[in-house]
Amino acid sequence: MTVSPITTQLGDEGLSQQPWWVEQWMELINSYRYKKRLERAWDYARSGNVTSIRFEGRRVHARVQGRRPDPYKVKLWLDVLNDDDWGFVLEALSQKARWSAQLLAGVMPEDIERAFAASGKRLFPFKLQEVRSECTCPDKTNPCKHVSAVFYLMGERFSEDPFVLFQLRGRSRAQLLADLAKRRRKVLARQARSRGGDANPAAAASQPVHPAIRDPSRWWRYDAALPPDLVVITPAMEGDTGLDAAGPLPLAEEPRFPEANRLFLEHLQAHSRERAALALARAMGNGSEGGEPGET
Repeated sequence: MTVSPITTQLGDEGLSQQPWWVEQWMELINSYRYKKRLERAWDYARSGNVTSIRFEGRRVHARVQGRRPDPYKVKLWLDVLNDDDWGFVLEALSQKARWSAQLLAGVMPEDIERAFAASGKRLFPFKLQEVRSECTCPDKTNPCKHVSAVFYLMGERFSEDPFVLFQLRGRSRAQLLADLAKRRRKVLARQARSRGGDANPAAAASQPVHPAIRDPSRWWRYDAALPPDLVVITPAMEGDTGLDAAGPLPLAEEPRFPEANRLFLEHLQAHSRERAALALARAMGNGSEGGEPGET
């Protein structure tokens, strides 16, 4: 069976101009002391030897093609946080609106570890040995080049979705955002009570609602009459039309009709002046939809 390799954006210098959390992950594997092994892993990652990567719950499952006919099976995982630890983390995250906003936007806050410090844990592994891994290859050294190749491609995956890191620590994206939103609502309710506000939804619902809230079409309508002395209607000044402000239009040229563009623009300007005069006449009460414009 033919297996398509995983395509990658890894270049000669790695993943350039990546978010800080990707760079931190890459620095972790680059700190590995066996540099020759890393060179082989880097080549594996870029050459398509990694044929599949699956993020299943708290573990990463991958297949890496080595020298043998069958690809090696690789597993990677991190130590997960228990429910109590996540309770401390979520409570800390909910206290800062900036953290919540950035996570909801898919951005990892640069000081995210401050929230994890509340539980005495970390989001990012502090050293490479904290990343657990297994490989079916005969190499007894861990991480082997197959594991390291997967490690490199995981960094690329983190650039697309930073929530994968949270998933490896025991909370999926959906769980994290749902729990964070719930705790954030509680924080806002406490703040409202402390300011003397009414955090009771039933009480808030009893307050009168402006008609424009229920009918957005009112936003664009003004029914009241304006005082005549506040209304001033004048024609556009010379060189002050929309066509003049737009500048040269990028019209396609036809060699057989060299004057086509000029004639088209002249016709468009004449039509624009005619419609503007007609609109001005109607506004001033000196004409009608079907009549000639009056003197202006």
